Amino acid sequence: MTTTDTHCPYCALQCGMRLRTPDAGRAGAVEVLERPDFPVNRGALCGKGRTAADLLGPATRLTAPLVRERRGGELREASWDQALDRVAAGLARTRERHGADAVGVFGGGGLTNEKAYLLGKFARVVLRTANIDYNGRFCMSSAAAAHRRAFGIDRGLPFPMADIAATGCVILVGANPAETMPPALRYFRELKENGGRLIVVDPRRTRTAELADLHLQPVPGTDLALALGLLHLVIADGHLDEEFIAGRTSGFEQARAAAMVHWPERVERLTGVAAPQLRAAVEMFAGASTGMVLTARGPEQQSKGTDTVSAWINLCLATGKAGRPGSGYGCLTGQGNGQGGREHGQKADQLPGYRSIEDPAARAHVARVWGVHPDELPRSGRSAYELLDSLGQPDGVRALLLMGSNPVVSAPRAAHVTDRLGGLDLLVVSDLVLSETARLADVVLPAAQWAEESGTTTNLEGRVILRRQALRPPPGVRSDLWVLRELAARLGVPNGFPADPEQAFEELRLASAGGQADYAGISYDRIRAADGVFWPCPDEDHPGTPRLFLDRFATPDGRARFAAVSHRPAAEEPDAEYPWYLTTGRVVSQYQSGAQTRRVPELNRAAPGPFVELHPQLAQRLRVREGELLAVSSRRGRAVAPARVTDTIRPDTVFMPFHWGGAGRANSLTNPALDPVSRMPEFKVCAVRVERVAARPADGGVEGAGVAEVGGVAGVGGFAVAGAEPAAVAAVAAVAAVVSVVSVVERAGAGR
Repeated sequence: MTTTDTHCPYCALQCGMRLRTPDAGRAGAVEVLERPDFPVNRGALCGKGRTAADLLGPATRLTAPLVRERRGGELREASWDQALDRVAAGLARTRERHGADAVGVFGGGGLTNEKAYLLGKFARVVLRTANIDYNGRFCMSSAAAAHRRAFGIDRGLPFPMADIAATGCVILVGANPAETMPPALRYFRELKENGGRLIVVDPRRTRTAELADLHLQPVPGTDLALALGLLHLVIADGHLDEEFIAGRTSGFEQARAAAMVHWPERVERLTGVAAPQLRAAVEMFAGASTGMVLTARGPEQQSKGTDTVSAWINLCLATGKAGRPGSGYGCLTGQGNGQGGREHGQKADQLPGYRSIEDPAARAHVARVWGVHPDELPRSGRSAYELLDSLGQPDGVRALLLMGSNPVVSAPRAAHVTDRLGGLDLLVVSDLVLSETARLADVVLPAAQWAEESGTTTNLEGRVILRRQALRPPPGVRSDLWVLRELAARLGVPNGFPADPEQAFEELRLASAGGQADYAGISYDRIRAADGVFWPCPDEDHPGTPRLFLDRFATPDGRARFAAVSHRPAAEEPDAEYPWYLTTGRVVSQYQSGAQTRRVPELNRAAPGPFVELHPQLAQRLRVREGELLAVSSRRGRAVAPARVTDTIRPDTVFMPFHWGGAGRANSLTNPALDPVSRMPEFKVCAVRVERVAARPADGGVEGAGVAEVGGVAGVGGFAVAGAEPAAVAAVAAVAAVVSVVSVVERAGAGR
């Protein structure tokens, strides 16, 4: 057996792990082992990490290209040459008929740095399109925008995770690491063991909130008002660090004026958080000598997410808890390469090194590395949702290359996005499994997995780490880098797209040099020797930068900038027709759109399907019991799932996890209203109606599908739904049919 040190493929912790693989020529399963020497997780792994190798076998994945010969036809196996020729011809034809911007590229926050870098280069140099973005826009973009607004640079955490355990007080806003990144929870436990205090802000009493010294449970969409109310009390009660404000910040007077109109009683009316709790939070945070505010998707996935995060940053600045050891603001980045994925060019407005694509100096630098003239580079394109909304439209994207994303499940207003995908002239999906989005594609390309190729990612701390190849991919599978090289050659660019990840990283180093996310001094050898290197690292003699801002902030004058922001309501508030709030999130045993984790038996047993979490008061009002089916409807769609009754959620709010497609798809409901700065959709709050659904046991469902159609009646989770709308019946039937197709494909894969 051979042992390889590598990293988990899932969340932004990028936990260290070891893989034990059979020696060449020998049969046997791949084993996941602990790696205690890696500092981030110190050997701890969650259930997703422990079972990550379950997807490496051929039975659960794609092992050959699939091509749909005609609209409405079936996906059938094809050779790589057939598939790539079809893709290249379709992209070229679309560009010729409709222009370069009619071709789009959609990437993912799980792609390695090398893939993200070359995907951006492919879009700009080969396709010459402005229309490239990625699913990370749906995750960290509001925090990134606020971070750059305040500090001049965006790195999720400006300090290592270990600093959390040593600070005096943490305010954790809209984050549930107990379920989203369980190995991180040890830092919050150690914080408390060391005498520190933990404040959790969340509409639900999550497993993380149960650890808190103080749990604030605001109305969804009111995190901005809450932060402003806390800043008001900091000012009114004399907790300002005036020396820090005068010496290291700018813009305080404008922020003060905005905060002072958010007095405690007004904030209590807006948020539902009692004024005494507001005062207790301020005393706890301001009274600590050091402190941190950490946000996640709760405050960020809002149509005012950038301003909301800015208000929490203001709280850090006003109390002097930034730019000092043991203090600061940080974002708990979600996706595996959510940090690196937003640094090197797969965003619509970005070039490598976190450069702006509109900056003439940035364009000149990157053009030199790429061997093109700056004028040949396109300008900014559409953001993620706007790109998806344009698909198939006369002035929109007509052909789309999609890598490592599943927007049929993960995008807001998902039914609409699914319709848009169906209107494309060409949809090409590169993925390791036949996801819900891949099932709609004209061409599906089977991609190598994390353990089958090397590549770097950048974790939530800004630590650049190396996933090492532990085994070869199955014979019919290729890496995304190889695919980009082959497509570029077919489209007239035979050079500049190395399939070797280390060669790609060497070019990334050159392209990022001098940018905010400067990787110039980082190499594979340095990463191997040091368990990762923190950026910025401008040269090989530089030690890397574990802690930012200790001397100055990354703004032109070196000062952090307050933002003058004010409360405003969510884009959609409850009314008589849709009287309840919906918020969405994750569960511990599934990940993102579930395309991978829903194929792991152990994880499915722990989290077998969607549910609607609601308070006993609401359940009583609806006369619904635990496990009964509920229909949740918004102005955009409808989802059906069993009730989970609990007093851990606000009585005016329901919660749904977003890992599933089909009839229980939470993102059928969510609102695509966009933040004006980050272009983040408002996943975390919308208005819904909740109704009981008359149900009876359904006979003859599709095995493993969780959905069925019985006599024209939609079924979910083994129950037939009486009186279902025709659209719901059609959607459920379509999912059942798709599952049948997937089963055939996966059985065929198992036989190769």
